Amino acid sequence: MSYDLLILGSGPGGYVAAIRAAQLGMKVGVVEREKLGGVCLNWGCIPTKALLKSAELVNHLKHSKEFGVTVPEPIIDFPAIITRSRKVADRMSLGVKYLFKKNNIDWMEGSGKIIGANQIEVSSADKTTQLSATKIIIATGARARSFPGITLDGERIITAREAMNLKQPPHRLVIIGAGAIGIEFAYFYHTIGCQVTVLEMMPQILPIEDREVADTLAKSLRKAGIQILVNAKVSLVSRTETGVKVNLDTPEGPRDIEGDLTLVAVGVQANTDGIGLESVGVQTERGWITVDKTTYQTSVPGIYAIGDVIGPPWLAHVASAEGIVCVENIGGLNPKPINYNQIPGCTYCHPQVASFGYTQESAEKAGFEVKVGKYPFLACGKAQAIGETEGFVKLIFDSKSGVLLGAHILGSDATEMIAELMLAGAKGATHHDILKTIHAHPTLSEAVMEAAAAALGEAIHL
Repeated sequence: MSYDLLILGSGPGGYVAAIRAAQLGMKVGVVEREKLGGVCLNWGCIPTKALLKSAELVNHLKHSKEFGVTVPEPIIDFPAIITRSRKVADRMSLGVKYLFKKNNIDWMEGSGKIIGANQIEVSSADKTTQLSATKIIIATGARARSFPGITLDGERIITAREAMNLKQPPHRLVIIGAGAIGIEFAYFYHTIGCQVTVLEMMPQILPIEDREVADTLAKSLRKAGIQILVNAKVSLVSRTETGVKVNLDTPEGPRDIEGDLTLVAVGVQANTDGIGLESVGVQTERGWITVDKTTYQTSVPGIYAIGDVIGPPWLAHVASAEGIVCVENIGGLNPKPINYNQIPGCTYCHPQVASFGYTQESAEKAGFEVKVGKYPFLACGKAQAIGETEGFVKLIFDSKSGVLLGAHILGSDATEMIAELMLAGAKGATHHDILKTIHAHPTLSEAVMEAAAAALGEAIHL
């Protein structure tokens, strides 16, 4: 069987690349051993957001009296929450299967291994098939990683994959790692009634986010009842008769924390084992496949790699964008390279976090003279009306040109609001451009306009 393009992996990088290649007239085959859609659709982005929607509903019901609506205390049906999440994921996977059929893309079920610059061997339970292709894209993604002192057993010491498919919620949950995954699960499990402790070795939660955003969110989560320890380095996690014990070092000295389960959310490692990289000479660095970030070609001509397997940022939308750029390069369209400083990052807790570009600190370190505009949702009429006054919009501008360098939002629907600022950043918009764009009233997005005004000393409602 011969193809123009063969893709290893059907996550948001692989399946998007496959569809775009088919649109360009290529004969495409995708090798996938599990469900179509990869981790994102089946065990990551989509099912976790379904869980978080249940938590959001619980949270709204708990505060309904503030809106003049009295309802009984909500009853948590945890298995039903999990079942709904799995159904959502299954529907999305079936959607990818439909798109493959619509675009005449072949799906080879099984494990793929590169056996030559133009050949892949696919092994399933009952057969082995050899395929050839003019070009190959590796889009095998990444998986949760651990570190010395922690042995993942999938029962009491678990990853996000097990955390979204438990039969019953734990009474006490210890989460190691306060990145987006750790914080989202902390919010979810706390909201449905669990005692949650979050441990982070860095000085702040969400270590890559703006410090002011992270500190304000941490204060909000602590106020809600989540225990958060930063500068806490875990040395050992061990099973006890009834649960787990976590040993850690803190600025105040050694400490032990016990729980029913420990969720390890400290990062990911590349899925490169057993796919034949060594046999054809594909180079890696610290486990990640090395590529040209313009074309995504590896060290072997004709073999490309995209998505999580090539390293950070480990985001589904980045994998999709890389897949499209990679395929369009293969197709000779000469697409515009991705600007990796124009990548949105989102955390779907409550309040939400969304950002892109420079933080104030990183912009100053990069040599920019900056103007900072900040506007609190407490002063926003729509936020008051809907009872979502936590957080703020913070915009970073180059003081010389006025161009938007970065945006940071903490608040309700922050993950939706960031799109306007992404477009502004991509088009080189200035603080004047944003300020003079009339925003509908009353909306949360007015805070964006007001933050631009604040940077110029012209805020009306502040």
